[in-house]
Amino acid sequence: MAQLETPTRIDVLSDRLAELAVYGANVQPGQLVAITSYVGKELVTRKVTRAAYERGAKFVDVLYFDQWLKRERIAHAAEETLDYVPPWMRERLFYLSDEHAARISLSGPHAPRALEGLDPGRAGRDLLPYLPETGEVVNRMTTSWCIVPVPTPSWAELVYPDADHAEGYELLWEDVAHICRLDESDPAQAWAERSAALKRHAQRLTAKHYDALRLHGPGTDLTIGLFASAHWAAGDLETVDGRRHLPNLPTEEIFSTPDPERVDGYVSATMPLELSGSFIENIRVEFEGGRAVKIDADSGADALRAVASRDEGASRLGEIALVDGEGRIGPLGRVFYDTLIDENAASHIALGGGYEHPVDDLAERARVNASVVHVDFMIGSLELNVDGITRDGQTVPVLRNGAWQV
Repeated sequence: MAQLETPTRIDVLSDRLAELAVYGANVQPGQLVAITSYVGKELVTRKVTRAAYERGAKFVDVLYFDQWLKRERIAHAAEETLDYVPPWMRERLFYLSDEHAARISLSGPHAPRALEGLDPGRAGRDLLPYLPETGEVVNRMTTSWCIVPVPTPSWAELVYPDADHAEGYELLWEDVAHICRLDESDPAQAWAERSAALKRHAQRLTAKHYDALRLHGPGTDLTIGLFASAHWAAGDLETVDGRRHLPNLPTEEIFSTPDPERVDGYVSATMPLELSGSFIENIRVEFEGGRAVKIDADSGADALRAVASRDEGASRLGEIALVDGEGRIGPLGRVFYDTLIDENAASHIALGGGYEHPVDDLAERARVNASVVHVDFMIGSLELNVDGITRDGQTVPVLRNGAWQV
């Protein structure tokens, strides 16, 4: 009789991660499920598919992307075609919106060196698999969605350059297990509790009704105006059908939508940014009257400049997010080169389209920044101070050394 193989640690963790992704997206019986994945993540993709069908999914549709194919496009395609998006990709997204589907994305670079040696300005034109219509569908609140990180050996080599191939891969899985709370007896319950704690912080900050925030620390002194009717959101969100879902796992942030015309000062990134396969180091941005008027970086600046010039709103802010020191990512002191994880290690801002749901007044909601792009980059650290500016001009502390002062 053949003996059954004992599941490895990665087998167990990948099973738990797949189940958490389907929980996060709150897949329902009879629902369409769309998965965006990458070459090298097939094992977890199949496990997510199985978990979705076990919850009653009607059909699971998977799209795989390959950064090495993107390299060929950026290296050889005509300049004016690099931001072309096939219409059937847009139509698929809108169909998923119309059908109130669940969307699951598996993040983390699968080929981090695929775009090495290419012109960053050309690379910044092709943001696939991100679609220009994503922000519109998110604002419709028609789909439940969840993004989770899925390790690959090549990603592990980037995060742990001194470890051997197998050891680095195992280390990355252990980190993902820790930050996604897969090491808890019930990860879903652990996230429900963390989400509730984040919401309590968000409610306290909302109750202050600040007119603006000032972020200041090494390389940063930025004032961000807030809408009068804006509130702070965190944790899970609710679709128009009343389905709760966790868009990001992990999530450690509370966020709001800023007034795109009231941003002034300068800001320096505290972590590298992975932007659709390009890596941008030590970003520095200056704002005047809400617009980014100067963008610099030690490397890859042209990629971010290309994104910021995509349309009228691409150089304005669409999000401000604050991250305290209570989460599991920041204390690791590690750069993961994956925005999903790194943005939840540190406070961040986003150039491009804003979220409508944190703005309650319809007139103000009409002024939320509109753009086909949304690019988060990390500006937070324990040295970054955040102050609230009240509507009568007083300045009060909000965050100090990663601790809430509210």
